[in-house]
Amino acid sequence: MNRAIQELVVENHGEDIWDIILRKSSVNVDYFISAEPYEDAITFKLAKATSEEIGVSLEQTLVALGEWWVIKTTSKNYPGLMSSGGENLKDFLLNLPNFHNRIMLMYPKLTPPEFKISNITSNSIHLHYFSKREGLQEFVRGLLLGIGKLYNSPIDVDLLQTRLEGSSHEIFKVSW
Repeated sequence: MNRAIQELVVENHGEDIWDIILRKSSVNVDYFISAEPYEDAITFKLAKATSEEIGVSLEQTLVALGEWWVIKTTSKNYPGLMSSGGENLKDFLLNLPNFHNRIMLMYPKLTPPEFKISNITSNSIHLHYFSKREGLQEFVRGLLLGIGKLYNSPIDVDLLQTRLEGSSHEIFKVSW
């Protein structure tokens, strides 16, 4: 994720802004290795410094990062993995609970979230997001929006429940 933040910032705002963000965040890493896990604190420092420097909310930054992750990072680095998710948006979402099993085969050090599906209709689905990592629900919203763009399918993503309000996990309603 940290490398994706760097790529997002550099492509959209330039290397000079990225250098300012690194200084503001007090993150002393010269180069992020994509397969290496980093502490969430580093990611949140970078996201917070990015939001401050480019003048958007932290939530907007996390959504943008999620979209970027799907559209740029995964499409460039993992095209086979993404195409194996399904031929359309609904199929991809239905296969999402199995997606991270394949990722764990490639990156055994990572601790991925778990997804479950419920309330399946012809034009919506409830996606249950379970994670040991807190504060990433807007990143997940961005991932979902990016998946919609990947399949050229405009979607709405509504957060129905969240751990921030005492729930055990997040539930997103994804409609298309």
